[in-house]
Amino acid sequence: MTNTLYPQSYYAASANCAPLRPALQTEIETDVCIIGAGYTGLSSALFLLESGFRVTVLEAAKVGFGASGRNGGQIVNSYSRDIDVIERTVGPEQARLMGEMAFEGARIIRERVSKYQIQCDLKDGGVFAALTPKQMAHLEAQKNLWERYGHPQLELLDQRRMREVVACDQYIGGVLDMSGGHIHPLNLALGEAAAVESLGGVIHEQSAAIKIERGANPAVHTAQGKVRAKFIIVAGNAYLGNLVPELAAKSMPCGTQVVATQPLGQALANTLLPQDYCVEDCNYLLDYYRLSAEKRLIFGGGVVYGARDPANIETIIRPKILKAFPQLKDVKIDYAWTGNFLLTLSRLPQVGRLGDNIYYSQGCSGHGVTYTHLAGKVLAQALRGQAERFDAFAGLAHYPFPGGQLLRTPLTAMGAWYYSLRDKFGF
Repeated sequence: MTNTLYPQSYYAASANCAPLRPALQTEIETDVCIIGAGYTGLSSALFLLESGFRVTVLEAAKVGFGASGRNGGQIVNSYSRDIDVIERTVGPEQARLMGEMAFEGARIIRERVSKYQIQCDLKDGGVFAALTPKQMAHLEAQKNLWERYGHPQLELLDQRRMREVVACDQYIGGVLDMSGGHIHPLNLALGEAAAVESLGGVIHEQSAAIKIERGANPAVHTAQGKVRAKFIIVAGNAYLGNLVPELAAKSMPCGTQVVATQPLGQALANTLLPQDYCVEDCNYLLDYYRLSAEKRLIFGGGVVYGARDPANIETIIRPKILKAFPQLKDVKIDYAWTGNFLLTLSRLPQVGRLGDNIYYSQGCSGHGVTYTHLAGKVLAQALRGQAERFDAFAGLAHYPFPGGQLLRTPLTAMGAWYYSLRDKFGF
């Protein structure tokens, strides 16, 4: 049985009001049926509606129930594997297209927020923080790489400049990306859902897809209803289950943990992050944090492979907070939650088509906030017959995790342990 209530997160507690969206209880017809009302599904719906399609969205729980409503709230450009990795593994034209698209998701978010007047506490500015000289050299190379693809809004930060943007002694430098930033992620999803409905789109919550009827006239079945459509978009990501077995075989749900402290007050918050930028470090298993609109520190980190919920999230995250900010030793944590994202072996998104009329995008591998908004545009273009950008993603090679579904979790965890040791000892 799907948990149909939001988890007890800070985002759920501070969510904007949203209407009740009743479950599907009848048989209907539409142009496009989208499975999943997270960012991928909502972005696809908006682009399709703006192009004149009729759209119905089926959501197993509530809008933004999965990663879209639980993530760290950071707008981070590019993909989980950067463009240099893509350049080494694909042809020049595919690399050019993917490089051009790497910074589009952040622009789409800002356009949506502006066009539809979405109240989601949008702030500009994101910092990549280096803990070692090796990480700093990587950031310098990343800055050059991104500028080569037409992304100039980057500033290299030395140690002195770094201390001006974040009161943490661990960092030796960093890069500031002013097109990065942060948002209240659940309120962004709720605002996009309202925009979908304002354009005539229909969203049914508590309406899990239990079967996809493939063929020339595809349909999606729920427990109490059915949607016939010309096209289907599968956008369930880490919460898709085994609905599409061939997608489940090449991906793995992973859990990440996030906490929100008590409100810190303006004065203390200003000493920690004076410009209100968000921060993520450069470790393989990275930490990331930012301030909320009411000046709570929202801090995330750690990965649980296989998406089990850890017993005590605070014991995982509090030591990370105190390592960065020892001055917060007496600060109370008000909320702690976990959420799943979908990992692929390549760390690049899986995009493709099943037959002629079922499209999918999944496996953001931790870079979902911006990528999913781009994915919605790419999928909508493909349904309109403009498939060049879709094909650039669809052409990426994907492989099953070693060990199959039984051993993929321990083997991946062992690999992550190895890389985290490399981070710890700086090699």
